Amino acid sequence: MANKVTIQDIADSLGISRNTVSKAINNTGVLADATRDKVLKKAMEMGYKQFSYISIIDSKPETSSQPSKKNQEIALLTSKFLDDAHFSSTMLDKFQRETSELGYGLSIHRLLPEEIQNLALPKSFDMKKTAGMICYEMFNYEYCKMLCELDIPILFVDCPPIGLNEPLKADLLLMDNKSGIFSFVREMVRRKKTQIGFIGEYLHCQSFFERYMAYRNAMYLHGLTCPEEYCLLADKESEREMVSENYQAYLAERLQKLERLPDVFLCANDFVAIDTIHALHRLGYHVPQDVYLCGFDDSPGSRIIIPSLTTIHIHSQIMGFSAVHLLISRIKEPSLNYRTIYAETSLIFRESTGD
Repeated sequence: MANKVTIQDIADSLGISRNTVSKAINNTGVLADATRDKVLKKAMEMGYKQFSYISIIDSKPETSSQPSKKNQEIALLTSKFLDDAHFSSTMLDKFQRETSELGYGLSIHRLLPEEIQNLALPKSFDMKKTAGMICYEMFNYEYCKMLCELDIPILFVDCPPIGLNEPLKADLLLMDNKSGIFSFVREMVRRKKTQIGFIGEYLHCQSFFERYMAYRNAMYLHGLTCPEEYCLLADKESEREMVSENYQAYLAERLQKLERLPDVFLCANDFVAIDTIHALHRLGYHVPQDVYLCGFDDSPGSRIIIPSLTTIHIHSQIMGFSAVHLLISRIKEPSLNYRTIYAETSLIFRESTGD
């Protein structure tokens, strides 16, 4: 068996530092685009683990497995405007490239609030052409349930919270929402930072729910309590919507009522963490001097905000690859048992925790 390719091997082949290679592969720190591209190209050439997945398209599929002319599109349904500020942009790029090589087109349908409320399909959606669906940022349970009843192969990337309703009859793809949070809490305890709170609408989606439960479980395992005043959950019964300006006002209002800040706030994602930084600044507090902060996703904004955010990185390439595997295998064999797959995440320490 060939030796496993390491970051050091890539660094040696390019004559650069191991740290530079690590930054390029893990998408952390400041690095010139040309350097990052050079490192990623070399990593793929050498078969580094993160880029060595055997593509579904490595060999030409048999004629019988090609999509028929009648249903050769995969429909992407989303309730969110897609931009480069979220990990999903890289994931969906990988997904589109792989499915295109398999002969499928990708049609994108952004759902309007009234369509979701009325359980109506978008006018642009054509069932006759659709071989399968991938749903991103789709967190209305009743609408998701309606989609599952269309008898079209479907994959949800994240989903409405599981447990309050019957499971969706679909495959699910999620990131590992637990391991990084357990590691983070363990490190904070090692640093004597034991007063830890959580910020985020925990019933917003399955990922937020799992991150909140991971926080509570990690605290329990370390013999720590989760004081309710340090858990700013803003659930769906709250009078405030999760619009950024409104949410910052909600956070400032809740933070102002605290007798003292905790040592650390763990946030449901980077956007929540960035709103928290703004709310804290409004009250005269500073991160990390007055409180440590950790986000989730490793969004581009987490690296450019001051202070840069400690966060949990989602590996978008394997998310995209896994999405292709799940959906195409469901299209080829609709009778498979439903599956839930978790993709690896990595904890990254930055300035918001004094690193």
